[in-house]
Amino acid sequence: MKKVVKFGGSSLASAEQFKKVGKIIRADASRKFVVPSAPGKRFSGDTKVTDMLYSCYGAAIREKKFADQLQEIRGRYQEIIDGLGLDFSLDQDFEKIRENFGKKIGRDYAASRGEYLNGKIMAAYLGYEFIDAADVIRFGEDGSFDEETTNQLLAKRLEDSKGAVIPGFYGAKADGTIVTFSRGGSDVSGSLVALAVGADLYENWTDVSGFLIADPRIVKNPRSIETITYKELRELSYMGASVLHEDAIFPVRKAGIPINIRNTNAPEDKGTLIVEGTCRQPKYTITGIAGTDGFASITIEKAMMNSEIGFCRKVLQVFEEHDISIEHMPSGIDTMTIFVHKDEFEEKEQQVLSAIHKTVKPDHIELESDLALIAVVGRGMRATRGTAGRIFSALAHAHINVKMIDQGSSELNIIIGVRHDDFKNAIRALYEIFVVTQI
Repeated sequence: MKKVVKFGGSSLASAEQFKKVGKIIRADASRKFVVPSAPGKRFSGDTKVTDMLYSCYGAAIREKKFADQLQEIRGRYQEIIDGLGLDFSLDQDFEKIRENFGKKIGRDYAASRGEYLNGKIMAAYLGYEFIDAADVIRFGEDGSFDEETTNQLLAKRLEDSKGAVIPGFYGAKADGTIVTFSRGGSDVSGSLVALAVGADLYENWTDVSGFLIADPRIVKNPRSIETITYKELRELSYMGASVLHEDAIFPVRKAGIPINIRNTNAPEDKGTLIVEGTCRQPKYTITGIAGTDGFASITIEKAMMNSEIGFCRKVLQVFEEHDISIEHMPSGIDTMTIFVHKDEFEEKEQQVLSAIHKTVKPDHIELESDLALIAVVGRGMRATRGTAGRIFSALAHAHINVKMIDQGSSELNIIIGVRHDDFKNAIRALYEIFVVTQI
């Protein structure tokens, strides 16, 4: 069995955390490929090493002295090395970084050194070989990710490896220029390694025991999700739930490789298993609840709208021409409502309204702002009658007015629109009826 294990910044922030990680890896011989992030915060108020590197490089760009900042970063790594009792030095690496910062080699290069250096320490600690991600993760000349070449390079390089550490977050163009993924990109790196080696499982270790059914900042001690499908995860991620970098799903999904979200600080917890499909019945009717606020709605009314061919297309074209993306579009016989991001719409609202009037000559347009959208997601909803009724019942009991309800054709999710002031209470009410009082 082959497992790829990725560890987040909080899991590698100190020597003590490194020891936890080492124990986890050594406990299972199938954990052959390790993808580390840069050291995260050791305590509240601490600074992530990646942010320290950005700041240090910023000083170099502005022609200011950066030696003290670089020395502080060096101290963070030396603290880990000393805490692990390693006979290991990063002196040459830091000298090279100092030279390259002086040459202003690039912001992506600066940011990538966090993972690069942590990877070298991890390889020395485990006795695994270190493979620079710049050698095996390829970007094109235009900076776009080259999936095919990356898979070929990784597969060939790791084919005979008995244990390797490949730093996350970055790769390089063919000429060696470093390019990074977006923040959280180490998740993507781990997924690419899992695909290349044909892993049986991709374990993503972080500081939480998998996905939670609802946001713990809104619902007190929400229960965890045992198993979730890629489709359910996509729906929840779209509405703001975030434990895993969204792009990390696609490489492993192609190959049917499950992802296991685990907690470094509680390795005995099973975490959440993310799969393509499953026969396992969900514990609850729903899998999760997620939401986000900051929306506005534009309701367009016109008598006999339903008989006017091309009406909806013309309205949508107005938004397209003004570069405004549409989130949802519930409609009636003589009305259609369009939900958009408030910040995106506000700058162009008068131009959009004027264009709608000219294009379709509506009887009336009504605007409403400060709205929130909540997604109730779950494969169990397909086989359960009355899910929408329970949603209305829960929200009515909590004295929350529903502005919109929209069920996807897959029966996998139901989207509810509420006022911003009701956002948190709505999530609590839904959690209560589907999880706490579930029969």
